[in-house]
Amino acid sequence: MIGPVELALLGLAAYRGTQLAVHDSILDPARDRVGAWHDKRLDSSARTFVVTLISCVYCTGWWVSGAFLAVYLLTTDQWNNAPLLVHGIEWFAVAGAAVLLNRWDDSRKDGA
Repeated sequence: MIGPVELALLGLAAYRGTQLAVHDSILDPARDRVGAWHDKRLDSSARTFVVTLISCVYCTGWWVSGAFLAVYLLTTDQWNNAPLLVHGIEWFAVAGAAVLLNRWDDSRKDGA
């Protein structure tokens, strides 16, 4: 099981990874390509799902948090130290920390 320091660091990393995937200009060409792909068939629910997934900080943040947690657990050889249910709860915790940071960041943009 991860401790509070690891949780905080993973939450910060997941927040930053989410910002990178959803907002940062370095990935604008990839997002534009997916948007153009979607525009070719606006009635496609699968394409709409993909566009929604990559444009929503909560949707993307969930998967980024899971990926970061899985990489951390595997590289530190902690994957087998706890039951899968515990890792699922850790995933919720990391995603929750990242979402709190996203909410805080969004609230600062509105006030500026």
